[in-house]
Amino acid sequence: MIPLDSARNGPNGLQPLLDLVSADMEAINRIILDKAVSDVELIPELAHHLIDSGGKRLRPMLALASAKLCDYPGQGHIRVASAIEFMHTATLLHDDVVDESGLRRGKQTARILWGNQASVLVGDFLLGQAFRMLVDVGSLPVLKILSNAAAVIAEGEVMQLAAANNTATTEDEYLAIINAKTAALFSAAAEVGAAISNRPAAEQTALKAYGRNLGLAFQLVDDALDYSGDSSNLGKAVGDDFREGKITLPVILSFRRGSEEERRFWTRTIAEGDIQDGDLERAVSLMKQHKAIEATMERARSFGAVAHDALAIFPDRPEKAAMLDVIEFCVHRSH
Repeated sequence: MIPLDSARNGPNGLQPLLDLVSADMEAINRIILDKAVSDVELIPELAHHLIDSGGKRLRPMLALASAKLCDYPGQGHIRVASAIEFMHTATLLHDDVVDESGLRRGKQTARILWGNQASVLVGDFLLGQAFRMLVDVGSLPVLKILSNAAAVIAEGEVMQLAAANNTATTEDEYLAIINAKTAALFSAAAEVGAAISNRPAAEQTALKAYGRNLGLAFQLVDDALDYSGDSSNLGKAVGDDFREGKITLPVILSFRRGSEEERRFWTRTIAEGDIQDGDLERAVSLMKQHKAIEATMERARSFGAVAHDALAIFPDRPEKAAMLDVIEFCVHRSH
């Protein structure tokens, strides 16, 4: 696989953010456990399978940090952050069904253990619980931001489905997909801190831009890691995107930059799903030849720089420093 020279967890990783929000995260964990309860036995069983599987909880932590950055005085941000984690978990359940994925964070996916129907329906249950919590908070601006994000994420899923196996997908089309599918929830998570704190529009817009560009960088690094990472770190098999026929930026760039013969290779493997022994190694070799991984990482760093600049209007303080460290973590991570 292609090594990522800077595949580290940034100068401080997520530790400053974890330290900043640790007490609130404990409260969130209690809420998540409470709200995943149902008399329908399968619901908590399936929900806890994914909730307990060791995700970073990055999106709710961003919501907490942005609320602290905006000096929010109440407790509503904890329920908002919990709702965001439920929304994210629901999208993972739905994603795995759409993508027919077998592994998630190193464990068998819920769809493998309980089936597609149960995964979709429990995802819907978690979305319902998320919006119940948001109604309890009583902030119409926050409800508007997150309900809009939910709709945009669903649109992104449909856009990705339409682009599946389509080697004619352009870079702009792909960025539109990940802007909806991934960046929308990052953006909403960062923006709600300003919304719940009733901060000026300029601060809300800045946090929205920070989250959006962070989310784009995060997804592009994910794309690169699928062809260059270590499966023990990733929690999934390297090359899963290739085997599933996913159109990601490294494929788009390799296809565009390749010869006619190379394009026929991509058409056979990605568009037609005819993958033979040695094809993954060939795909990686072509990406290396055309510098597709490096270009994907370069674009991720560029979006990271925009996210960094978006926070410039805020004074220097621990919350801002921690949120800047998150950018470094996302761009330089190895999992």
